[in-house]
Amino acid sequence: MDDSMTGNVPFPDRDTVAEKLAALSETDKSYVALLMENAAQDDNLLDGLRRHLDLAAGSRFLNSLKLENLGIWLGTQAPDRLQIRLMETARSSQHPAYQAFRTGLDRSGGLEKVYPRSSVRDGPAPVIR
Repeated sequence: MDDSMTGNVPFPDRDTVAEKLAALSETDKSYVALLMENAAQDDNLLDGLRRHLDLAAGSRFLNSLKLENLGIWLGTQAPDRLQIRLMETARSSQHPAYQAFRTGLDRSGGLEKVYPRSSVRDGPAPVIR
């Protein structure tokens, strides 16, 4: 029986998410934003992101500006629960594709919105008794 007939829509696979992240048109942004609203889709989103970054890393031409813009967009649009996982993904490789994505995440300030820097800097460690 066809999934469209039963009303069951399968979870997006990593290739579909990777295609949406690669194109990132307004329609694709809406699709990805919808995925980010549902916590059950976090793993699918991150798998697709890793797939997209791996494909970019393996391509002959690296469009670092596009990857940086993707990092900025995801950093500003992703909910708080995803910010650390996005940064972990960005730091998982030293390839320039991952570094460009990480630069965008850093510029978005998403992680700092969730975890602001401490006002106490380089002060003495508290003594626990």
